[in-house]
Amino acid sequence: MNEWTDARARKVTTAANAGGLIGASEKREMDRSSETLDSIREINLSYLMLAQRMLREDKPVGMFRLGLSSELADLLAGLSLAQIVKLAASDQLLCLFRFDDHAMLTALTQTTRHTDVAATHAAILLAGQPAVQFA
Repeated sequence: MNEWTDARARKVTTAANAGGLIGASEKREMDRSSETLDSIREINLSYLMLAQRMLREDKPVGMFRLGLSSELADLLAGLSLAQIVKLAASDQLLCLFRFDDHAMLTALTQTTRHTDVAATHAAILLAGQPAVQFA
């Protein structure tokens, strides 16, 4: 969605609500949906700006922490602010949850006395995962 479709959706919702076509529960659901989309866009913008800063400060470390290929890292690092804002406006979450293995997630979330060992363990597990590449 973009600003035009958001404005259009608000007009349709307002008109339907004024005509009594939308009940209170439907309106609450639409508000929650709108809040969710706003949250996704905010997360996208924060993620892209953080990723770009990490890649510009120390590309190899940024690539490792983000799980990105060199090609994708170069692309993200070179985006203009306008391009970042446009990309962040997507209604799809752009960041990836990298802990997709149940055993890995369980091992990393168990309480341990040695937090430095847990951080090293997480780094080792993540290092074994392939970098995100263009399809």
